[in-house]
Amino acid sequence: MTETVNLWQSFLILKIVTDYGLSRTHKAILLARFPDENTVKSNKEVAEEAFAEENSNIPSNPETVQRQMCTIYKLFCPKENGEGFLGCNDRSSPVKDAAFRDWLKPQYEKWRSSQGSAFSTDDRTPVISDNPFIPQTGKVDDPQLFFGREREIRRVFEVLNSNDSVALIGEEGIGKSSLLSAICQQAENLLFSPRRPIYLDLNGIRDEDDFYTALCEEVGIPKSEGYMLTRALKKHRVLLAIDNVGKMTWEGFTRQVRDHLRGLAEGQNAALQLILAATQPLDKLFNDSQDEGNTSPLAGICQEENIKPWDEAIACAFIQARLARTSVRFTQEEISQLIQESGGHPRRLMQLCYQNYLRYVEDVK
Repeated sequence: MTETVNLWQSFLILKIVTDYGLSRTHKAILLARFPDENTVKSNKEVAEEAFAEENSNIPSNPETVQRQMCTIYKLFCPKENGEGFLGCNDRSSPVKDAAFRDWLKPQYEKWRSSQGSAFSTDDRTPVISDNPFIPQTGKVDDPQLFFGREREIRRVFEVLNSNDSVALIGEEGIGKSSLLSAICQQAENLLFSPRRPIYLDLNGIRDEDDFYTALCEEVGIPKSEGYMLTRALKKHRVLLAIDNVGKMTWEGFTRQVRDHLRGLAEGQNAALQLILAATQPLDKLFNDSQDEGNTSPLAGICQEENIKPWDEAIACAFIQARLARTSVRFTQEEISQLIQESGGHPRRLMQLCYQNYLRYVEDVK
């Protein structure tokens, strides 16, 4: 593909398709019909190329292509502000197609001159290959990328500032780890009584001995348990965030460590406060706590905050915020479909958006 075609196709994808909200099918037809700024292909040519290339987004029947073009032109009719293609309602003909191309050209030149910094010096292709929808798995550590949990953060600090501990309960990939990280980062400003935030992910810890070793190392004290640990922690006043606390149900962990954590977190002047992340409510997760009528030691001191999928407004805002750092804009139809398919689940939404963004990169290439 030549330099001009690269730029022209990029202009259609990143500007025209986005601004007018074209569907995937309409985008494919537009790109096929106007492959560069000086060419207009006929309905027959577009259909034949689609058939040869097995492009399922473009009809292989010329008459269907023509009907779709009529629909596409209506999308470009002038709006209340007067902007649009004045010939949108004219009878479809090669003259109308040429007029539409001529209507696009000045917009293309204006767009091209405004995109100087967005192009590489070698092939003048928009640098959109850095996919903004990352990380696809794992927690978000960068506070600038963390998104959409303001209510949950407010609620967590209300509980912490009342001297209680918190358990974040939600399904895998819902964003608990990212929320834990954000809470630790904001603790200095939002906790009324200062505590030092410590983040421990139990996925990297094998057993109770490993747990105490990691905790003491993070706090910066000699390896200790029992009374000596309690004494040392009271001097440091710790806010302990434990991720994947369900690991404590595995072999190598006993109720003893949970009883110890409860003792450390109880009382007005407790040595530490807890923020736990789990996929199930704590009394169900640790079913050994039900033996002989006992109750879960951690459930007894933690107020549970259920972490749910994003609603449509937050999911839409997330997509737009990530795209704002790029030249790409998804159509409203694409955004609605992505939200529906993901159910507002952050990890699934991130992965679907990642794949959708890749298609834009491939179109430009």
